[in-house]
Amino acid sequence: MKGVAHEGVLRKLLALNWSLVLLLCAVATAGFLMLYSVAGGSLEPWAEAQILRFGVGLLIMIAIGLIDIRFWRWMAPFAYAVSLVLLIAVDVMGVIGMGAQRWIAIGPLQIQPSEMMKIALVMALAAYYARLPVEKVSRPLWVLLPLLLILMPVALVMEQPDLGTAILLLAGGGAVMFLAGVSLWYFAAAIAGGTGLVAAVLKSQGTDWQLIEDYQFRRIFTFLDPSADPLGAGYHITQAKIAMGSGGMLGKGYMQGTQARLNFLPEKHTDFIFTTLAEEFGYVGTTTILVLYLLIIVFCIVSAVSNRDRFGALLTGGVAMSFFLLFAVNMGMVMGLMPVVGVPLPLISYGGSAMLVLLAAFGLAQSAHIHRPRGND
Repeated sequence: MKGVAHEGVLRKLLALNWSLVLLLCAVATAGFLMLYSVAGGSLEPWAEAQILRFGVGLLIMIAIGLIDIRFWRWMAPFAYAVSLVLLIAVDVMGVIGMGAQRWIAIGPLQIQPSEMMKIALVMALAAYYARLPVEKVSRPLWVLLPLLLILMPVALVMEQPDLGTAILLLAGGGAVMFLAGVSLWYFAAAIAGGTGLVAAVLKSQGTDWQLIEDYQFRRIFTFLDPSADPLGAGYHITQAKIAMGSGGMLGKGYMQGTQARLNFLPEKHTDFIFTTLAEEFGYVGTTTILVLYLLIIVFCIVSAVSNRDRFGALLTGGVAMSFFLLFAVNMGMVMGLMPVVGVPLPLISYGGSAMLVLLAAFGLAQSAHIHRPRGND
């Protein structure tokens, strides 16, 4: 029996999407190099910890991938419920850091439940639509529950406040609904409603019913005109543009970026690490990272399209779309195409919860790939 079990595990290991694993390792390696660079040529305090986290995350990804996808479909509502409870706990007893209450202490660990919710929401929506008959997908009654599943964590995350993660949850949930085949009329209505909400948010500034925090208004106005306050609210994006523009085609060379090394760049190891990469490796380096990101998405989409299990296909597609949103928002943010909302660059920015949750999400995609129906299944 042990021999049969070992053969089963070996067969699953061989069935892993190893091309995806190699792409993830390539992007993460670029992150290690950048963290080493922004620390002035030292593994401390960021690169060494990031390498350790990635190693642990890689093992988690493989372990999750070896577990039957039917187990994860069964676990989906529980994962969502636990993440929701933890988000509520953050509001009650969360740890405050950098002016926001986003973490919760569990023993010696500090976790960020909003990161967990990103994948738990995708799991819950994929499980919901996997059980729902196709003819009911766009009926109003059956659209209501997924909307509630999305809006509850969005509201809790906005309370922390964390506008960037709230946007990602909203967009990620909407992406799964789109992949499930929900009528485009709902999305048109959502866009119209979102436009009205933006107008209401701007109109609420300075009133008793102000809808977002003052610093979030500053980010919006800085996005619209960063030159209005280049040494204050516009400092981040102004320095980011200087760094990116100075890189040119080939960059200044590894560890030769002056903006980062002279500490002109804020958050150079987290949200704005892409600007350091652009300064040191130029257009060629940033394009290479973008190509690697797109290849990861392509491998996920190919796996999703070829998967005859609806839950596995929706889950893989949801993971791919959530991953796309992460790097698209970060790059748009540092290039001045979007307001600064505090979204890290996946697998490259320094961070614990974000990397582990992202690799766990790719583990779910691997599980869907390994255990997809074959032949006459």
